[in-house]
Amino acid sequence: MDKFTHHTVEPSLSSSFSYGWEIMRDYFLPYFLLFLVLGLVSLPMGLANMNAYHHTASFVLLRVLGIGYLFLVYPAFSFAASYLYLQGVRREQVDIKNILRGFDYYLNIILAHLLRSALIGIAFLALIIPGIIVACRLAFVPYLVMDKQLDAIAAVEESWRMTRGFGWTIFGMGILSIFIGIAGILCLIVGIIPAVIWIRASFATLYQTVLNQKEAISNDE
Repeated sequence: MDKFTHHTVEPSLSSSFSYGWEIMRDYFLPYFLLFLVLGLVSLPMGLANMNAYHHTASFVLLRVLGIGYLFLVYPAFSFAASYLYLQGVRREQVDIKNILRGFDYYLNIILAHLLRSALIGIAFLALIIPGIIVACRLAFVPYLVMDKQLDAIAAVEESWRMTRGFGWTIFGMGILSIFIGIAGILCLIVGIIPAVIWIRASFATLYQTVLNQKEAISNDE
C-alpha cells in the first residue's frame, strides 16, 4: 500500500480505528513480536507489587527497585513502542530493534513521563472529570517526544495544543478501547494481543491525522 499521506484518513474515532485495523492486519508479525518484547521488559515492574507482608529488608529493597524501574526505565521502552506504531501508520519499516531508541532521548522521556503522570494524578485528586480531561489532552506526549524530539514541557504544551477540539474523540477512543480489550480477553485470552495492537495503532493513527491537519492549516496561513 502507499504511504499514509496518500490516504484520506480523517482525525476521527471511526477513521482511526478503521485505519488502525489495517495496520494491525498488515504489520501483525512485527507488532506481535513487539508485544512479546514489551511483556518481557515489563516483568521487573512486578517487583513493585510484591507482597511485603513481613516487611523484610529484601522485600522492601525489591519493591523500591520495582518502583524505580517503573518510573526510570520502562518509559523508555513504552515511548519507543509508540514510535514503532507511528512508523507502521506511516507505512515505514517497523524494526523492533528500535525499541531501544527511547534511550537516545532518555532524559526527555523520563521527565515527560513524570510531568504527565504528575499532572494527571493531581487532576484526578481534584476530581475524576478533570483527571480524564488532562489524560486525554496529554495523550500525544509520547509521540511528540519521540517524533519531534521535544523536551518534557514542550511536549506537554504541544500535546495540549494539538488535542484542542479532539478531547471527546480521544475520550471515545479510550472507552471503545476498554470494550475491545474485554472482547480480546473473552476470545480465549489470546485475543488480547490483536486487541492491544489494534488499539495502539489506532491512537498512533489519530496522532498522525491530527498532525497532518495542523500542518496543513499552518501551511495555508
